Amino acid sequence: METSIPPEEEPRYREALAELEQILDQIENDEVDLDDLGERVERAAALITLCRGKIERAELQVRKIIATLDDEAVRDVLAQL
Repeated sequence: METSIPPEEEPRYREALAELEQILDQIENDEVDLDDLGERVERAAALITLCRGKIERAELQVRKIIATLDDEAVRDVLAQL
């Protein structure tokens, strides 16, 4: 079972979330044939993993940026804005 998405096929966060919501809607509304259910659940798992990774990377990036704001000189500049 492969639950990762190759980087060259990796959708943007919003696209991945929209696809995940579509898959969930299809499953909830019994629109997925039983023969395709495993494949759809596998894709959903890959999209969840992808989205979590994107959230973690964004959070780390924001934390790094915020950490630079702790510098007194940066605070002084921002205070003047």
